[in-house]
Amino acid sequence: MRVLISGGGTGGHIYPALAIAQGLLKRQPDVTLLYVGIRNGMEADIVPATGLEFAGISGRGLPRRLSAETLKTAAISLKALWETKSILKRFHPDLVIGTGGYVSGPVVLTAALFGIPTLLHEQNAYPGVTNRILARIVKGVLLTFPESQARMPGNAAKIQVVGFPVRSEIGGVHRQEAAAFFGLRSDKRTVLVTGGSQGARSLNQAMLTVAERLRDNQDIQLIWATGKATYEETVEGLKKKNLRIDRPQWRIGEYIENMPQALGCADLVVGRAGAASLAEIMIAGKAAILIPYPHAAANHQEYNAQALTDAGAARLILDKELSGDGLWREMNRLLNDGEALQRMGQASRSLGQPEALNKILDRCWQTAWR
Repeated sequence: MRVLISGGGTGGHIYPALAIAQGLLKRQPDVTLLYVGIRNGMEADIVPATGLEFAGISGRGLPRRLSAETLKTAAISLKALWETKSILKRFHPDLVIGTGGYVSGPVVLTAALFGIPTLLHEQNAYPGVTNRILARIVKGVLLTFPESQARMPGNAAKIQVVGFPVRSEIGGVHRQEAAAFFGLRSDKRTVLVTGGSQGARSLNQAMLTVAERLRDNQDIQLIWATGKATYEETVEGLKKKNLRIDRPQWRIGEYIENMPQALGCADLVVGRAGAASLAEIMIAGKAAILIPYPHAAANHQEYNAQALTDAGAARLILDKELSGDGLWREMNRLLNDGEALQRMGQASRSLGQPEALNKILDRCWQTAWR
């Protein structure tokens, strides 16, 4: 079977595409895969590093307002359609899968017009504009959140809630092993704070106040990923408060490379509400305080966070309402209520879809020409 996969622009579109690609290869090693992305997008660096064949096309997001840039974007999109046509003729896929981002628009559209079987995977509770447009013409639409169904146009019969494909290690590391990995104690409350690989300045600023409250607290452990872009200023902020980052119960760094272990020992997760992060939180069954990124496209992170909040798995704080004192009050309230943490964790786990990848792979085999 020959499969073309396309998605890009953000990790939230790229990593599920990679999970699907790797799942296909694991299930049937003789599958031939091609990943199509924007030639200067972040996928152009990430995908080849995994060993997958990559083909780049032109692409650019639509400007929010009509302007001369709109015409330039339209011209680039037409060029992308022509480039995609050439790739499809050369590769002859049995199936095309789009995971979102503006790159998947011309790829999935062209494939559908050629009559090639096509599938979409939508990661967010509020579907992206590209996927909402394509939903009417593809063979199947796979969703992460049930809330997406009412917002996705097209024939309801081809829509299936499958969840978000995550790494198999997530949710599989025992608490004692996870705590030992970080040199922490498994019998103490642990908070995991992360704003993503680039960080979240507003969250880090609020956490400076939280860190002050934790100065003399030996019973709460902290794993805090500041993000690369905001690490230095965060460390400087801690220094101004006379707080050292090398405290025995704190682990502060730019990025968490071992997220399965971090989630394994966490009692409470504080962070943004991207679909990939939430999928891991749900599979791990963790309570969360979510501060959605306010500038996400179509405000989709707030919709994601609201889905968990409505289910009793999370507390929601809007970025514009975030303060250090307010964040500490919510954290302290939960950390001192073991029953609430347990209830939220159970609610979170009930939303998770540990079989998401297998469901997606099954749908791929059902849809493709073989």
